[in-house]
Amino acid sequence: MEAAGYDIHGRYDVAVVGGGLTGLTTALLLGRAGRSVVVLEAAYIGAGTTARSSAKLSLLQGTQLSTIRSRHPQQVVDAYVEAQREGTAWVRQFCAAHGVAVQDRPAVTYAQTASGERSLRSELEAATSAGLDVEWVDELPLPVPVRGAIRLAGQFQLDPVELLGALRREAEAHGVLVVEGARVRKVRGHGPVALTTELGRVEADRVVVATNLPILDRGGYFARMQPARSYVLAFHTDLPAVDAMYLSADQPSRSLRDAPAESGHLLLVGGNGHVTGRGGSTSERLTTIRDWTHSYWPDAVETHAWSAQDYVPHHALPFVGPVLPGRDDVFVAGGYSKWGMGNAPAASLALAAALLDGTTPAWSEVLRTYARTELRGLPTAARDNAEVGLELTRGWLGAIAGRSLRQDGLTRVCTHLGGVVQWNDAERSWDCPLHGSRFDEGGEVLEGPAVHPLTRS
Repeated sequence: MEAAGYDIHGRYDVAVVGGGLTGLTTALLLGRAGRSVVVLEAAYIGAGTTARSSAKLSLLQGTQLSTIRSRHPQQVVDAYVEAQREGTAWVRQFCAAHGVAVQDRPAVTYAQTASGERSLRSELEAATSAGLDVEWVDELPLPVPVRGAIRLAGQFQLDPVELLGALRREAEAHGVLVVEGARVRKVRGHGPVALTTELGRVEADRVVVATNLPILDRGGYFARMQPARSYVLAFHTDLPAVDAMYLSADQPSRSLRDAPAESGHLLLVGGNGHVTGRGGSTSERLTTIRDWTHSYWPDAVETHAWSAQDYVPHHALPFVGPVLPGRDDVFVAGGYSKWGMGNAPAASLALAAALLDGTTPAWSEVLRTYARTELRGLPTAARDNAEVGLELTRGWLGAIAGRSLRQDGLTRVCTHLGGVVQWNDAERSWDCPLHGSRFDEGGEVLEGPAVHPLTRS
């Protein structure tokens, strides 16, 4: 079978599953090194998390550094910061070389409550200890009341769709075959690895699964991360509404940044995150952001609304490396805790190094899939999986109590591990509260670890 005029059958040096920032960057790096590479994207380039990101590239990441520091020693925080430094620098250099527009902005984390201020003080200490030139400020040029903020100059933002387009063009110029509509159903074998897709079978000596949460159950990554959904609304304003990339330390979170527009300006407001498939009406979460924005920018006119799914690992660090200990043929990358614009290129640099000559950067050790750092996340993993078990039980008890498992011709049982999917009223999708698999109204897979549609009843 063919996609976009190409026969995908054959054997490649590397097959990359997923066409987001991790997948395309990894493919490009390998293509530049002369490897034969195929990218297998389930839907289309830009369908996943990268294109829906607020696309802030910053070493100051809300309160992420203090979160890591609460579970790991300082050298782990230092290595994580170095990974972000390398990843964001690579993106900046790529954008400069390929005409992708970026906007230089400071990154600011701000607090509105006493609890938020305590978190902010912890982040200031963690960032300073990691060598970042952050500063405390008491006031901000925002209508939002604050108790203080920390600021890091020299960061930047961009249009993630524009970046993906440039990466695809450059990868294809180096011989990479990018195939859309090729959802991978199975990955099996060893030397070569066989990948069964909706468009046919592919073989590769090495495989990189770059789907954020791996579609493979090997390694149990679904039990080591929690799926998180969050929302962004775009508003037209006559004058610039913000001068930096802002993120609150308090919950529910509020993310603010500007974006170029053909006329006037755009204000992007995000937040209201929750575990996928849990937490009630998603439409109400959008309404809350909408009302919050109009309370401070009453003349802002909404133009677009969207959402994105990220995965938060139990030990607060990404997973980058072999799918299982001792395997050198299947690699995974994901779990970026909503900071994929820096983590994804860092992961790609580490993966490419491992696949090309085996010499990986020193900072990449803290990101490895089976590093000792993961032991620090075991209490969080136990809590998260207890909640998964509770959701599984609650869903099935509800069905037994009379809420039908069949609706609109579909059986509401996730094809991953049997969770009872919940209706997402904002996006008109069926979302699994266990591990974040999502299905459209007709039951077809949208994202997550599931690879098969809901059963037609």
